[in-house]
Amino acid sequence: MVVRLRYGFRLYPTPGQQTALAQAFGCARVVFNDAVRARNAAFEASEKAPKAAELSKRLITDAKKNSERSWLGSVSAVVLQQSLRDAELAFKNFFDSISGKRTGRWMGAPRFKTRRDRRQSIRFTANARWSITSGGKLRLPKIGDVPVKWSRGLPSKPSSVTVIKDPAGRYFSSFVIDTNPDPIETDAPDVGIDLGLKHFAVLSDGTKITAPKFLRKAEKKLKRAQRSLSRKEKGSKNRDKARLTLARAHAGVADARREFHHQLSTCLIRENQAIAVENLAVSGLTRTRLAKSVHDAGWSGFVAMLEYKAALYGRRVVRIGRFEPTSQVCSNCGVKDGPKPLHVRVWQCQVCGVWLDRDINAAVNVAKAAGLVVTACGANVRPPTPVGADRGEAGTHRGDLTSATARAARHGRNHRGSPR
Repeated sequence: MVVRLRYGFRLYPTPGQQTALAQAFGCARVVFNDAVRARNAAFEASEKAPKAAELSKRLITDAKKNSERSWLGSVSAVVLQQSLRDAELAFKNFFDSISGKRTGRWMGAPRFKTRRDRRQSIRFTANARWSITSGGKLRLPKIGDVPVKWSRGLPSKPSSVTVIKDPAGRYFSSFVIDTNPDPIETDAPDVGIDLGLKHFAVLSDGTKITAPKFLRKAEKKLKRAQRSLSRKEKGSKNRDKARLTLARAHAGVADARREFHHQLSTCLIRENQAIAVENLAVSGLTRTRLAKSVHDAGWSGFVAMLEYKAALYGRRVVRIGRFEPTSQVCSNCGVKDGPKPLHVRVWQCQVCGVWLDRDINAAVNVAKAAGLVVTACGANVRPPTPVGADRGEAGTHRGDLTSATARAARHGRNHRGSPR
């Protein structure tokens, strides 16, 4: 089995190369819009949709001979051809979505691109004769040798490269690599994962990973940057600078979240043979009052990383249905005792008498629903049975506390002011 991966690296084009890239982005956008316009015109006229070869001849070959589109010849023809393919794929996804052939979220009809789109991209295939020079630069046709920051080597020869400019003004190259899986020969256990907001992930072995909440921590900085942007006059250079500052702040949050997902997913894949997760309805949760926290967690991106890394290293990821009552079933005896409010984090099973932690119990049930063998400690917790002392044994009564100590006790602190 061949696994297709993408390797991304930072590009540092010179000012002249940035101008050439901007021209290439603009030409690809114009060809894409022309293709969408031609398809829409054929639909309104009740005509058959033009084929890709006809669009290529009309919108690229013949358009270059026209004075209004002669500047299309200043960029690589492969970039324009790939833009036509993107438009064709967008229409295919739309029709497959409305006919039920495409699973997942519903895809809308292709819309026109605008120069105000902050994310721009162009793609070069092997026909474009791009290459990597001996000095480690990326040679692109009609653009030049672009410096690349190589963080690692490529395992095989790439089939294509996509040049991307993100909203923060950074340039990246994305290489498509076909590679064979490299299984990890270890006797690893199985694990179930319960994804949440307070704890990003709770494992069936009792491990709890606290949610980093990158967006919440950077919220004040983002608000200041957004406020500064709203005060700037539209169309001014100061507004462009403020927009770039805000985009870089958001990019920092996204990069930190992505790095956290990569480190955690790699650790889980290396240490476990099979991983079970819930198929959460993320799109539905993003329409609730928890939308910001759900977006901050980024569950979908994390699970996607688990799946492709599992295929790469010979592991297995199993998704269970979102309607599995993982929080309602005792992981010890299997008795379902109904839903519980979110504030109930620990409870005692009325049948077997075992005390259960809500998140760990759910993680164990996720693993069991996926048919995995759970060799962990389970979801039991020590029963909260406090032993009351006689009044004569208690060293200090509430009435004997000083006012300062009493205030500290009410706030969960001892008499020295440190947290209990």
